[in-house]
Amino acid sequence: MKKNIFGKFAQAVANMHREQRGMTGLETAIILIAFVTVAAVFGYAVLSAGLFSAERGKESVYAGLQQAKANMELSGSAIVYADNTTDNSTTAWTATIIRFTVRNAIAGTPIDMTPNGLNTTGGGTDDTTGENRCVISMTTADAYWNNIPWDIEAIGNADTDNLLETGEQFEITITWEDLGTATAGTAAPLLANDWFNIQVKPMLGSTMTIQRTLPAGLDTVMDLH
Repeated sequence: MKKNIFGKFAQAVANMHREQRGMTGLETAIILIAFVTVAAVFGYAVLSAGLFSAERGKESVYAGLQQAKANMELSGSAIVYADNTTDNSTTAWTATIIRFTVRNAIAGTPIDMTPNGLNTTGGGTDDTTGENRCVISMTTADAYWNNIPWDIEAIGNADTDNLLETGEQFEITITWEDLGTATAGTAAPLLANDWFNIQVKPMLGSTMTIQRTLPAGLDTVMDLH
């Protein structure tokens, strides 16, 4: 009787494990290696993307610093000269010369300020039209010039080249009669209460904008803050 019971129990256990097999150590090792390989590839991709993003971010920061170090700023006021002239039998005060001084915003990259016009710095008279890398445009209520003639003169301690370097200041002179034909509109003279907009566009760095309005009564020399 006991033998039948134990025999039936052994048969039942055998039936439970029929058609089943175990996992060997070699299969376990293959699966583990596959998981490690996939994780390594994924980790390398993540690290590569992170390093690439960091490098791009560093390049953007350096480019921004380069741009900032090449910026210029207005030093002082804009000075406007006016004259009592006669035009079409009408006598009126009109602006004739605009002058302002520029310098590097921070100690940084020298800015090429070769003028577009008659280079009178140091008493010279050589024509440098078309050699400028810094472009100055001017807008009034009636006209627009995209590359006007202008001249520079070093103020204070400066060397003899046309590079605006750290510690140097250049005075820029714009003469109304030298502007020539406007790119758009009709170039009417600047009278009292008229406004003008000057944009100084260096080869590297941001554009510096100077916008002023003439007073109701013009004088020979006016300091426009």
